[in-house]
Amino acid sequence: MIYNLCATCTFGLESVLRNEIWNLGFKVDNTSDGKVYFKTDNLGIAKANLYLRTADRVLLLVGEFNADSFDMLYDNTAALEFEKFIPADGKFDIHKVSSVKSTLASKSDCQAVIKKAVAERLKKMHSVSDLPESGADFSIYVSIKNDIVQILINTSGPGLNKRGYRAVGNEAPLKETLAAAMVLLSDYSAEKTLADVMCGSGTILIEAAMIMKNIAPGINRSFACEKWNDDFFECFKSAREEAKRNVTDITLRILGSDIDYFSIKQAKENAEKAGVGDCISFQKLDLKDFSSKKKCGVIISNAPYGMRTGGHEVLRTYKDLGIVYRNLNEWSAFILCGHENFEKAFGQRSAKNRKLYNGGIKTYFYSYYPKDGCGNENK
Repeated sequence: MIYNLCATCTFGLESVLRNEIWNLGFKVDNTSDGKVYFKTDNLGIAKANLYLRTADRVLLLVGEFNADSFDMLYDNTAALEFEKFIPADGKFDIHKVSSVKSTLASKSDCQAVIKKAVAERLKKMHSVSDLPESGADFSIYVSIKNDIVQILINTSGPGLNKRGYRAVGNEAPLKETLAAAMVLLSDYSAEKTLADVMCGSGTILIEAAMIMKNIAPGINRSFACEKWNDDFFECFKSAREEAKRNVTDITLRILGSDIDYFSIKQAKENAEKAGVGDCISFQKLDLKDFSSKKKCGVIISNAPYGMRTGGHEVLRTYKDLGIVYRNLNEWSAFILCGHENFEKAFGQRSAKNRKLYNGGIKTYFYSYYPKDGCGNENK
């Protein structure tokens, strides 16, 4: 069966995710805010969940329709062919409803109406009087925008940022999906030295090492739809075996430093769990003390935003970061930061910046390139 899929992502990463989907061999149908639509089969769904680094979830689009009243919402929902996806014992909670610029604004009322419509449809089409909901999980997501309703089923389960290597976040955690996007948007390649001088729990560096070694981000976790039926189970089994064969043995020079001892300890543990512990050297080091004799390296860091530590202290950190960067030999730097005065404090305007959202916080991804062409400004 060919399915209509919707991969969701953080606002600002649509083009990055679209490129990932293209690179997996899928045809992209459409892109909108935080969503990329494409078509594929059971094996393709398994590969999308295993391999997509910047997607939050992969959702199966059951149907789309117009509704500006609860009667229309019920009737149009009940007309969709849920029985093709959800068996008689399937568990189908209405997990999330979003409503933007629409007549149907009450999320709880929408949940109740849709739950009833889906239940009545399934009882009728499966010829049963009761739905035990004792089987696999088919969580339903509902998106309503300008009175256009989309009803989707979550194939992923927990968000795809849950790689399985990070047990606990540090003080200012960065989602794995956003960290991977930062690496993909940079000019980092395997032959270059990579450093995160404020590495925290090591997420950026771990994602970079996984990308360079071609380790599928979902290789060590499970997904909701692999429990839907035997075909999905076999597809995931096949895709995982292929992913393990595709891991590349490559030598990398990746450096992680942070002033906090606990963060460094945690980063080492996370890297080991991710299978890249031998690729990254972590050390407790003050930002001001970082240096390297290597040429054409890359810094990728998530700078503190100042929301917890205060204004003057964080501006000093940006200044120190700028000094460290300019003392390096033809390096690039890619810094995510949510402070409006970052560039001024850093002491240099970026070549380009890109608006991204980190956990709902508006940030900018600042790109700095060396003058002699070591970097790649086309990303």
